[in-house]
Amino acid sequence: MPEVTPFSPSGLSGRRVVVTGGARGLGAAFIEALAKAQAQVVFGDVLEAEGRALAEKLGANVRFFPLDLASPDSIGAFVAHAAQQMGGIDALINNAAITNSGGRFAQDLDTQTWDAVMNVNVRGTWLMCTAALPHLRDSKRGAIVNIASDTAIWGAPKLLAYVASKGAVIAMTRSLAREFGAHGITVNAIAPGLTEVEATAYVPAERHEYYLKGRALTRAQVPDDVTGPVLFLLTDAARFVTGQLLPVNGGFVMN
Repeated sequence: MPEVTPFSPSGLSGRRVVVTGGARGLGAAFIEALAKAQAQVVFGDVLEAEGRALAEKLGANVRFFPLDLASPDSIGAFVAHAAQQMGGIDALINNAAITNSGGRFAQDLDTQTWDAVMNVNVRGTWLMCTAALPHLRDSKRGAIVNIASDTAIWGAPKLLAYVASKGAVIAMTRSLAREFGAHGITVNAIAPGLTEVEATAYVPAERHEYYLKGRALTRAQVPDDVTGPVLFLLTDAARFVTGQLLPVNGGFVMN
């Protein structure tokens, strides 16, 4: 893995942040970076054992609560618990997602797979945003960062349901930015490239090689490459940045 200097944000100390899908991978990297910045964090995941272990490792400012984005009731309970534990919510990182459609052409997908991906990645993100809205509004410095994917920009093949869901997240980010802007809440999206984490272990070697050869920066992408841009968008330095999509992929695709 390459040496990457993690971003050290100022101004996140005490910030009350909710993270979805934080038990492993990029979500865990965000939580560890937030903990180092002395933010308060409540994160959720369907991976309960891994989530509880991470929270225990990171100390009193990081708490875990089970979350299933496929369940509207679970989302409501999770947000209520997070707000109660931290005394409010200042920021939300919508990181949780499922893939499920990898390796299959469009004509080989079934409706159950399509619906499962959309229910978690799109509906779940929407419901998290609306559930957190009253708390973010009361914060007076509310910020949402949606984790999209650069696959929705370059049109990755054999991944249709996931790609379509992340395209929807990008479009939703822009619409929510206009709606939530009336409450002083920023809403932005980060589109990572193929990042070296456990969750991408299923990706064929040729796809990893395709990314590596296509990047302007010809090295592997690691979680620290993504944490800096995400945490920046939570700081007061980004209070006038909203409705934007930032690809973070070493120049594999460029806006």
